[in-house]
Amino acid sequence: MTFTQLNLSPALLAALPTGLTKPTEIQCLAIPEALTGSDILALAQTGSGKTLAFGLPLLQSVETKSAEIQSLVVVPTRELAMQVSGVLTEVANQLDIKVVTLCGGVSQTIQEKLIADGAQIIVATPGRLLDLLKQQIVDFSHVKSLVLDEADRLLDMGFWADIERIVSFFPIDSQRQTLLFSATLAPKLELLTQKLLDKPKRVEAHMANSVVSTIEEQLYLVNKGNKAKALQWLLKEHQWSQALVFISARDSADTFAKKLKKAGFNVAALHGEKEQKERQRTLSDFHANKINVLIATDVLARGIDVDALPVVINLDLPASAPVYIHRVGRTARAGKNGLAISLVCHGEMKELNDIRTLTNRSLDLKTLENFPVTDKPASGDSKRAPRDKQANRRTAKKRKAGGFNKNKEK
Repeated sequence: MTFTQLNLSPALLAALPTGLTKPTEIQCLAIPEALTGSDILALAQTGSGKTLAFGLPLLQSVETKSAEIQSLVVVPTRELAMQVSGVLTEVANQLDIKVVTLCGGVSQTIQEKLIADGAQIIVATPGRLLDLLKQQIVDFSHVKSLVLDEADRLLDMGFWADIERIVSFFPIDSQRQTLLFSATLAPKLELLTQKLLDKPKRVEAHMANSVVSTIEEQLYLVNKGNKAKALQWLLKEHQWSQALVFISARDSADTFAKKLKKAGFNVAALHGEKEQKERQRTLSDFHANKINVLIATDVLARGIDVDALPVVINLDLPASAPVYIHRVGRTARAGKNGLAISLVCHGEMKELNDIRTLTNRSLDLKTLENFPVTDKPASGDSKRAPRDKQANRRTAKKRKAGGFNKNKEK
């Protein structure tokens, strides 16, 4: 199938980036349904083209003669807001459509001027959007479409109250279309979609909570105290052009970055405590290959798309199993191959088993060359996930659905 078969307007087809001729599976499934005006719940793996799957219908629906806000895209992080805006703007500029990004860390005065000058599509994080709504700077009177991108996180407890408040600003008689897109979605969170969607069309390009097949996953059991040395050994041994290293604690990100810098690596750290200008500069440098190793917290588990990123390394496993899928999904983007390495210690067996349960895979642990395991497992630790269905169900019930970091973006 080609984009010309998706009922897109000639003007929109002409505005598509050069070389973009064949739609992805989620685009083939979601675009025709979105163009009918139906509410949609769409599930697709990371890197599968979800942004254009909802973005092209939004762009086609814009009345270019009107400067009013007509579509709203809500995302959980600043980095994702900029990523989505960048993808949409590349097409929108060819159609004289204005896309404005609203997020914290940027002067609100500047954003107010952009809105006043005419903003037809808004991409926003919840905190800053609510600030502007309360000040009556943003008006939803003409909004026809609402998109929640990375919907699983926006439906999580850390954001759900904000989403409810945002929805409350729509007119009571609003006939808006609502589109929810996500790569992962726990059953508990899926129940919340019923509060936002009206007779939705459900489209699934891939099995929910699955990892892209072009990602090779390698998991190694190492002593907790050897993780820093193991990371350095991997980087020196393989000499990857770039590596994105995930770590859970902000302080640890800075600490590990300093250690790698002393070892001669071109490295930087990125986390939510950094100033927005520094975050943008660091991410831009990583995109431009000026930084070879980026150590980041889960602020980058979503919203970073680096062409041909060869490897993602989990220096520790995330507390929430869905985050693992989003982390490793930073590699093997747009059909390319990639590698995801996880360094696992005995104390992370619960997290590993949660990931095994969510993805329904064994994810066997191996040993890493030159790093023999001498630590002993704690009582109750298991190297393999339970195999019988009842045990799997018990494990699943214990897992906290969508337990994302509750630090919210403004």
